[in-house]
Amino acid sequence: MGKPAAKRALPENEAKAVLRMVRISPQKLNLVAQLIRGKKVETALADLTFSRKRIAGQVKKTLESAIANAENNHDLDVDDLIVSEAFVGKSIVMRRFSPRARGRVGTIQKPFSHLTIVVRQVEQASAKA
Repeated sequence: MGKPAAKRALPENEAKAVLRMVRISPQKLNLVAQLIRGKKVETALADLTFSRKRIAGQVKKTLESAIANAENNHDLDVDDLIVSEAFVGKSIVMRRFSPRARGRVGTIQKPFSHLTIVVRQVEQASAKA
């Protein structure tokens, strides 16, 4: 018996990878996501390799995972892939407390984020245009 298989949420020419609960603020992670959005995957990987941002290594690993998903799970051609979406979501915020003067307390916020990367296969003619 069992449940029927769920329908695929993405179109046939797309694949995605998700990085969850990464310890960086969404604003800082979005700076790196903007760097790769809309580019070919080879260019995006090169940009992330030479980026000086601390989080670029984890973003590169997620992009490589999305490329592997496209190649192995969905039979897409790696040479025709572009980064169609790279968006950041907000997660939990850990709060730590630091003592301040006159018996007060200062709040230290440690935010977490999610990153979703969607790669899409485009045709050669439209990729050159």
